[in-house]
Amino acid sequence: MTVSHITTHVLDAVQGVPAPGVAVQLFAERDGEWQLIADAVTDADGRAKQLGPEHLAAGAYRLRFDTGAYFAARSTPTFFPEALLTFLVDEERPHYHVPLLLSPFAYSTYRGS
Repeated sequence: MTVSHITTHVLDAVQGVPAPGVAVQLFAERDGEWQLIADAVTDADGRAKQLGPEHLAAGAYRLRFDTGAYFAARSTPTFFPEALLTFLVDEERPHYHVPLLLSPFAYSTYRGS
């Protein structure tokens, strides 16, 4: 199975487990506007491996995570109803892994490998 140019992994830092069922959207910036190009839902391991095309042009992209729905499904109040991560893609790099470490009142990310 071929993975997309962009993948993600969402981890629930409070529970210490992957975060399944998180809706994720991938946007591309085109002419100053954000355009939806793909969406997915994290699997049982908290991963979204098929998020968009196998290759993206260089430019600015954004991942939107529906953290509000994830925590609502667990009856957990949250301060952030969504997490937005904006990053730059260079065509020379064949893959970008953009993980999200999530809790109800904070989140962090990094460029994974």
